[in-house]
Amino acid sequence: MSTPDKFMPFENRIDVSDIQTKVVEIKRELRKVIVGQEDVINQLVIALLSNGHSLIEGLPGVAKTMMAKLLAKTIQSDFSRIQFTPDLMPSDVTGSSVLNMQTNEFEFKKGPIFSNIILIDEINRSPAKTQAALFECMSENQVTVDGTTYKLSPPFLVFATQNPIEQEGTYRLPEAQLDRFMFKINVDYPELEDEITLLTEQQERKNINKESLIEVVISGQMITEFQDRIKSIFVHSDIIKFIATLVFQTRTDQNLYIGASPRASIALLDAAKTAAAIDGRDFVIPEDVKNVAYAILGHRVVLMPEKEMEGYSTENIIQQIIDRVEIPR
Repeated sequence: MSTPDKFMPFENRIDVSDIQTKVVEIKRELRKVIVGQEDVINQLVIALLSNGHSLIEGLPGVAKTMMAKLLAKTIQSDFSRIQFTPDLMPSDVTGSSVLNMQTNEFEFKKGPIFSNIILIDEINRSPAKTQAALFECMSENQVTVDGTTYKLSPPFLVFATQNPIEQEGTYRLPEAQLDRFMFKINVDYPELEDEITLLTEQQERKNINKESLIEVVISGQMITEFQDRIKSIFVHSDIIKFIATLVFQTRTDQNLYIGASPRASIALLDAAKTAAAIDGRDFVIPEDVKNVAYAILGHRVVLMPEKEMEGYSTENIIQQIIDRVEIPR
């Protein structure tokens, strides 16, 4: 597809070749274990370089947790995994003040949230008070305990998993919590050919640990540098208007009870920049926005009850909105 000249900047060109090279290396490592799921891998990488948290949703056994762990293994940085359970307390996540018997003073003991890449497994297994412990962390990259604020070191990214169908012993994430995730990544069952390949590779590896196959290809510091550079990618005013119009349409669509927030507009802008960089461009085109639109908007809008009963999905409505909004040319 040819790219309209109007979207191309004529000055301040940004070199994204090293970003594209590292993305290829990350994907190559993930494909050593993950078969198929190209869209999921691409969305995970976009979230990583956009400095956006991701909610990974899928049925049991589709490797949601494995994908997040493998992505973390390609990065030379700290990694924490938190298993959310019904009895998990907020202090188990953020940390708490503990009395030092030697000094007779309280000392803050950091919780597992003080890391770079955080995997929260089964996030909807814990009640609202524990889920709420993530609000400040995910929005402001900081934790406040007993009136003292502690900064979280960059890069700081949360990848959370949940099962969309199992309801017993779960606590639905409130809209305010969902809105803090840049992406909601849906992991489907693999295609037949991919599953055959998966089984064949499993048989050939025998006792080899899958995670041991993954090598570190990028540092946390490099990710932070890439994130900062991607922010400078050129976005034409028509593309900005296109993004704003898409989000605004979710608020006026009669099929939707709740539309997307301004945070969704910012997420679309940031993710489109990253998609452009991964594609080797230092400017955004409409397809960059369209390719990330559902993963960003899908969990931020709520269908009218009657539309849900008629079998509509948020994906259907978002596609209708994209189809009727004029694409910049």
